[in-house]
Amino acid sequence: MNHIAAAEEQLVSERLRRKLNEINLAAQAQLSGVQDHVNFTLQQAYFKCAYECFDRKRKQEEISNCVEHCSVPVVNAQALVENEMAKFQERLNRSLMVCQDKFESAKLQQIRTDAMKDMESCVDQSIQESIKTLPHGKNLKDVCHRELLVHNFHS
Repeated sequence: MNHIAAAEEQLVSERLRRKLNEINLAAQAQLSGVQDHVNFTLQQAYFKCAYECFDRKRKQEEISNCVEHCSVPVVNAQALVENEMAKFQERLNRSLMVCQDKFESAKLQQIRTDAMKDMESCVDQSIQESIKTLPHGKNLKDVCHRELLVHNFHS
């Protein structure tokens, strides 16, 4: 590999790293409201509920069961957010693998200059498409809140 090709590849790698950082920031921004809801609203409800469990008339096992019952909305909400993020990450990884495969194939055919540009374009498109599939924070927050209401209703 000549020096120009190596420098070009390094430049593209740096651009890709920046783009991946951008998508990471976009994902964090999109979900910050949900995380805030889980960390504060649901956690607060959990602690209020758990506080009510501590009654000297109850046995230790009853207290433990009550506290565990209080934690269900928080645990479910955290699992929901983690599951959505895992699905998002999996979709992004698959689309980036396709870009990588196209790049490797083009390298084997020795059309290197176009391969670098094509890979960068492919990654750009994958990232833009992935950002569109990010779970909307408001929708997740609503689902988490419903979980809390349903759980408290059945308590």
